[in-house]
Parts: sequence; structure tokens; C-alpha cells
Amino acid sequence: MEDILRPIYQERASSPSTLGVLLIKKDANSSTLTDTFDYILLVVTKDHDHPVFTKHYIYKDIKAALHIVSEEQLQEWLLLGSNRKVVEWIYNGKVLFDRNEYMQELKQELKEFPFYGRKIKMGMEFAKLIRRYMDGKAFFEKKHYLDAYNHIVHSLHHLARLEIIEQGIFPEITVWNQVKHIEPQIYKLYEELVYSEESLEKRLELLFLASEFLIFSRTEAGTQHFIEVMKSKNEVWTISELMNEPKLKYYSVDLGVMLEYLIEKKLVDVVMEETKGQEVYHRYYKAT
Repeated sequence: MEDILRPIYQERASSPSTLGVLLIKKDANSSTLTDTFDYILLVVTKDHDHPVFTKHYIYKDIKAALHIVSEEQLQEWLLLGSNRKVVEWIYNGKVLFDRNEYMQELKQELKEFPFYGRKIKMGMEFAKLIRRYMDGKAFFEKKHYLDAYNHIVHSLHHLARLEIIEQGIFPEITVWNQVKHIEPQIYKLYEELVYSEESLEKRLELLFLASEFLIFSRTEAGTQHFIEVMKSKNEVWTISELMNEPKLKYYSVDLGVMLEYLIEKKLVDVVMEETKGQEVYHRYYKAT
């Protein structure tokens, strides 16, 4: 099949903007990895005009997909974890073309997982974890148990990813298989939530108590990047400055809820300044 696909990827490889080409074959145990296609061609390019371009092919009964992705888009996916299949493709893909060893270096980078990248990803996962945990707890207190269940499952997922990232490993699609070996305590919580014969209310009650401890124990690691950015200037921050700080843009809508959590845990101080209104104050923030 590689011979059949060669004219397709060679055309791309001849372009000076192409950095590398990978071939990914469908895994019999996980057809979803390739979206049920038999072969995937991943082409990474310097072209920023079209971040993603896809074509589908068929040869007899064999399906193939060509994905042309800009380097900028690929790096964003890897940082945000918003397209986890790409991580598997890079890990397992066969290098068909490699300009200046770009693909080999990318594979090595994923294995080594540079610490700075880890800190940002840990911060993002922690922010999502706090959001899900607090929303789930609010639903639980209102006795909306199914909604609470949905949020606590997601919060455990973010907790698992946070633990994997902290260990210097890139999270795979099969996160629970990874975390089972890395941190059995988190995996056990997940099992108790899903398989326990206790009532849903009781399971959730126990999970929220246990999760609170696990979240707090990972607060320092999960907020390191956020706190470092806040300490990068001596002045206080307005919420607008935090929301528009380029280094914090990846926290997105979860930034506010994480900030309130850090205030609650006394890692961030609230500084009040009088306004013209009676007993109304500006609210500013400073890392302790």
C-alpha cells in the first residue's frame, strides 16, 4: 500500500514548506485511532495560510486519509491536548520524509516532554479539574446526582492526566490504562465511582471527599506556571490583565474559577482599592 500512496506524499515532500511525512496504519485493536481509515498520511508544513487540509482516498476496499497540518497548528494541538490522536500518530507513525530530522526530533521531544511544556499543560489540566470539581459539587449539593456524576468523572480524568504529565509522560488516549500503573490511588477512585454497588449519592459523597484531598495535594504542582506568571511583575493584577496575559491565554474560561480557588487556599491575595462609590472597592490580585 505504501507504493500506492507514494505519488501522493512525494508530491507534498517536494514542496520546500513540507517538514515531514508520517504513515500510520490502522491498529486492529483500535480502529478509532485512524477514524476507521486503513492508512493515514500526516504531512507537517510551514504553511500558515491553511492550518488543516484533509483529503480522502480509496484503493479497491482500502481507505486512506491525507492530513496536511501546519507546524503552528500541530504545536497548538500538542500543547492543549485538543487532538490526542495526533500524539499517537507521531509516536507510532513511520517516517516517510523528514526534512532536517524534524520528525525524529519531534518524536524525541514527545518522549522527553520538556519541563516547561509540562508546567503549562499541568496548569491547564488543573484549571479544568477545578472547574469540573466545583461544578460537580454544586450539582451534588442541589441533589442533581447524574449531572454531578458527569462532572466528577471528567474531574477524575483531568486529575489522571495531571498525574501522568507530572511524571514526565505525555498523556495517551488510553489515560486510565496509563494511570493504573502510575498512580493506582486515582485509578481506584475511578473504579469505585463506576463499579461500586453503593447508591449514586453515597458514591459521589465519598468521591468528593477523597478528590478534595487529592486535588489539594497536587495544587502546588498544578498551579506552578500560573503563580510564576503572577509573580513575574511586582504590581497587583486586574482580572482583565490576567485574562489578556499572553502566557495565560490557554487557561481560557477556566482562569477565573482557578483564581478563586487559589484565593481560597491563600496562594493569591485579594488587594482592595477604594472607588468613587461608597463602600465599593476595586478588586486586584497578587500571588502570596
